[in-house]
Amino acid sequence: MKNNKKREQCQVGIIGLGTMGHNLALNMSDHGFVVAGYDRHEDKVQSLIKESQKPSIYGATGIEELLALLKKPRAIILLVAAGKPVDLVINELLPHLEPDDLVVDAGNSHFIDTDIRERRLQEKNIQFLGVGISGGKEGARHGASIMPGGSKISYERIRPILEAVAAKVNGDPCVAYLGTGSAGHYVKMVHNGIEYGIMQLIAETYDFMKRGLNLSNEKIRDVYLSWNQSELKSYLIEITGHIFGKVDSETGRLLVDEISDSAKQTGTGMWTSQNAMDLNVPIPTIDAAVAMRNLSGLVEERKQANLSYERLKKFPADNQQDRLRQLQGALYVGIIITYAQGMALLRSASKKYDYKLDLEVIARIWRGGCIIRAELLEDICTAFRLNSDLPNLLFDQNMARKITKHQEDLRQILSCACVLGVPTPALMAALSYFDAYRSERLPANLVQAQRDYFGAHTYERIDVKGTFHTEWEDT
Repeated sequence: MKNNKKREQCQVGIIGLGTMGHNLALNMSDHGFVVAGYDRHEDKVQSLIKESQKPSIYGATGIEELLALLKKPRAIILLVAAGKPVDLVINELLPHLEPDDLVVDAGNSHFIDTDIRERRLQEKNIQFLGVGISGGKEGARHGASIMPGGSKISYERIRPILEAVAAKVNGDPCVAYLGTGSAGHYVKMVHNGIEYGIMQLIAETYDFMKRGLNLSNEKIRDVYLSWNQSELKSYLIEITGHIFGKVDSETGRLLVDEISDSAKQTGTGMWTSQNAMDLNVPIPTIDAAVAMRNLSGLVEERKQANLSYERLKKFPADNQQDRLRQLQGALYVGIIITYAQGMALLRSASKKYDYKLDLEVIARIWRGGCIIRAELLEDICTAFRLNSDLPNLLFDQNMARKITKHQEDLRQILSCACVLGVPTPALMAALSYFDAYRSERLPANLVQAQRDYFGAHTYERIDVKGTFHTEWEDT
């Protein structure tokens, strides 16, 4: 690899020059940082050098060459696939690292793995940060939402770089130190869980318009484009409108109709659901989104079930404009409740793992660059700024007014969807969560009685303290 620069002049090294690493390197270079990039595929290194055409960025063909180009103590950012690949790269680096070198895992690693890696490297006096990045290719190139966690001292070393390459909202960089240990990767995991939930909610509104209202793709496109000029304004609504205008170059038809309905997942949504269950935090809208991705994969079974069961006699919903207005309100409520579930999980995890998360800061850095950026996040910032001790976003008076205004829309849409046979599990989960959360009394007393009946698990009473057991079959 041709390198005409003096050795040990680079401020940061990047390992992994796929979509994210490639574009992040270019972003750093644009902001005046000298960057060295390495990938085990030499063609990716060559591609970076060719596109850059700048003296502030260059490539290395091996780990030792990369490290030799970095100023000491060195800062190395890993942008490789989560899981075993991260450990393989760390193992390759370790023999060449020196005390106070900094390794930054900027991939979608599971937060539990991040804690293990931090402890392992600390034993060798190597600094480690777990950093979540959201924004995809565009965010990496022009400004992402960045979620760092670990040692505050380590963060300060690369803070100028991260602030420079982060998205900006009103001049504020969408990056902030979040907390110790795996805080950054945990927040990114929950971000992705919220992302799963909102994407499923939007998909259900599409299904309702397509199968329930018999709308054309062109009309559906117009609906999403108009919604993006309303209180629903967000990145996901914006791109959804664009998707319905994309023509397939192969068939000449709209591309959305040519795409398989079997959705994939990387695991972060599932991790969110699993951890929420570990912490006893209900996030049913996100759970429903994860389940629907799994159900979408049962393609052949769904085809057989479609043949086995007589379809409901469906009638298009009457008064389309009223239904579309209701659908807009229903989606808005569903999105608010999805954020509420995610923020409640972050609050619980902060206490459990001693992250000391600031929910206002998290909402603030999500306003730009990331996939779930939305106008609603300004209101969420305000809610936690006014009351940092909110146990749930639903307690905020402004959010309560929004939900009260539109909750009837959600009920009407769900009622109509049930009659039409259009599945809306995430919207239903959002409403059920809301109704259960605001219920002074739930039927769990019967569940407790059942558990005591068949398993002598005992129960508590409302009139006397203590635990009790009843011989239910005694007369």
